[in-house]
Formats: sequence, C-alpha cells, structure tokens
Amino acid sequence: MADRAALAAFLRARRESLQPEDVGLPRGRRRRTGGLRREEVAALCDISVDYYGRLEQPRGPHPSEQVLAAIARGLHLSLAERDHLFWIAGHTAPRRVRRGDHISPGMMRILDRLEDTPAQVMNHLGETLKQTRPAVALLGDETAYTGLARSAHYRWFTDPASRLVHPESDHAAHSRLMAADLHVAYTHDGENSRAAKLVDALSQESTEFAALWHEHLVLGPHCASQRFLHSQVGALELHCQTLVDPEQSQRLVVYTAVPGTESHTNLQLLSLLPIAEGTASSVNPARPW
Repeated sequence: MADRAALAAFLRARRESLQPEDVGLPRGRRRRTGGLRREEVAALCDISVDYYGRLEQPRGPHPSEQVLAAIARGLHLSLAERDHLFWIAGHTAPRRVRRGDHISPGMMRILDRLEDTPAQVMNHLGETLKQTRPAVALLGDETAYTGLARSAHYRWFTDPASRLVHPESDHAAHSRLMAADLHVAYTHDGENSRAAKLVDALSQESTEFAALWHEHLVLGPHCASQRFLHSQVGALELHCQTLVDPEQSQRLVVYTAVPGTESHTNLQLLSLLPIAEGTASSVNPARPW
C-alpha cells in the first residue's frame, strides 16, 4: 500500500534540498523559496504542475512506475533514494541489474550543464536515456523508441534510415564498432540477458551483423571523431568524448567541434534549431563528403 503522507513529505524534502544550479536552471533575482519550485520539478519530470502538486499535498493519484522513474531522474535521486520512493509509493523497487536506466545524480548534474552541447546518456545496450536539446537536433529524439528499437545497435542493423546520419563511406567501420560494442555487453551479461536477446534478434534479421558477430570483434572503448550529415546545417565532423559510470553501466557521450572550423560553425547553427525541426534523418545533398 502506498503511504501518501510519507510520499508527500519525501518529495517536498528532496525538492527543497535542490538548488536551481544543481539541475542546470538559472536562480533568478526574485527567488524566495530555498529549493526548487514545484513547477520547476514538474518540468524536469515531464509531468503537469497540478499532478505533481497533488502528490505533495498529499491528495494525488497513485503514481505509476513510469512516473516514479521520471520523478527519480528529475529530482536527481540516488539509487537508494529511488528505491525508497518506489516503496513508499506502493511499488516494488526496480531490480538493480545492468539495464542501467536510472541515471546517477552526478551524471545528471554534468548533463544539465551541457545544455548548449550535443550530449546524451546511454546505457551499455546503446539505449539513450536522456539527451540535451542540441543532441535531439543532431540525432532526433532517441528516447522515444520502444522494444528492441531502443538500442542504437539494433536500429543500425535493421533500420536503413538510422544510417543516413553518417556518410555511406563510414558505414562499414561504424558497423564494426557497433558489433564490437555489443560483444562487450554480451560477454559481461551472459546468455540469459537482454544483450543476448539483442544478439539473437540481430543474428536472425541482419546478415551483416551475423557475419561481423562471428568475427568476435573486440575493439574496447572507442569514441573517436565522427562525420555527420544534417539536412539543415550540412556536414559536421565532431569529436566524441565519453564519461563512463561503471556502477550504472552508462556513458555520457559529448560531441564537440574544433573551434574555427566549418563544423564548429554548423554546430552553433544546430543549437539554434527548434527541436521539432532538428533532424539527422536525411542527407544534405548539397554538402557531400
């Protein structure tokens, strides 16, 4: 059974303990509250202000596991705090397996400070958990996929549209990187894991993947410069840096360009695009490599 009073008290305490700068928000001159406002937390959690407010009063509905997971991310809860949130809301705490869907508070704080840079948090299966606005403009909303398609590895080998973001001459090398990266996840997780299900599905659906898988590619961590084709800003050569959180089996991927280059100019233009228009799903024929 949910303990509504405990849930309300816990949410208020965590909201009041966070400062705007902790979550990448401006403080402003007229702020009177010591922590975050309810509307700020609601926006961070992607839920309505009224819904969140009722949870804190407490007279709200019984939140689902999906809503609780969003609140845990929005409030930058630790794993122990996330588990506590689930328990007092009347749910079983998620198993701590290597799915790595819960982003650690430290990783969230870093991502919040990269609002003008293409950056995203991914788990070891290539599933994107959270993106900055420029990352959505560059790659599209990769958090919207469901099922096996959540994995970038799966999309790369089964959805031709996913390859349009890179020049065709780079596809073979990228395929090898994708296969090698999934090999690392499979070796660590074993035969009865979600990584194994990905491997089984791809082996049946992609002859290219099946051939690469039998090569037993082991390339280790790799995130060098990559070439992108964007339908609105053109070609970009971006350097890719990763920050790994081994406890969560996650990586923060950040894309940058060398200052003074055409790619740097195009990257700045990319950050100005409205999210609805930003896409990397089509090649710009005027800017071929």
